[in-house]
Amino acid sequence: MTDSSPACDLANKKCKPCEGGVSPLTEAEIRKHLATLPGWEFVNGEIAKTYAFKNYYQTMAFVNATAWVSHTENHHPDLEVGYNKCRVRYSTHAIGGISENDFICAAKVEQIGREGLGD
Repeated sequence: MTDSSPACDLANKKCKPCEGGVSPLTEAEIRKHLATLPGWEFVNGEIAKTYAFKNYYQTMAFVNATAWVSHTENHHPDLEVGYNKCRVRYSTHAIGGISENDFICAAKVEQIGREGLGD
C-alpha cells in the first residue's frame, strides 16, 4: 500500500532553485501545508518542528540524515541540536518568507523522523 497523503506528495517533489523573484507563500497557503505535517508550526517567519529521541546516537543519526536531504535538495534548514532533541527550522532567505521548497524538505525530514533511527 502506498501513502497518497499530501505530505507524501510533497516528499516526492524536488526543490526548485530559488534566487528570489518569486513571492513567498501566503499565510493561508502555509496553514494548508502545515495541516499535512504533524507537529510542524509557523513561528517567527519560519516553519519548525522539534524532534525528540532516546539518546545522542539517534539524535545525530537524524541530524546526518537531515543534512543529506539538505545536500540533495540544495535547501538548508537551521538546526538546533541537543543531547536527545533536534529543532529543524526552514525558511527561504532569498524571498524573505516561506516557499514550497521549505515544505518539500520538511516533508522529507518528517519521513526520516517517522521511520525511526534504531538504538
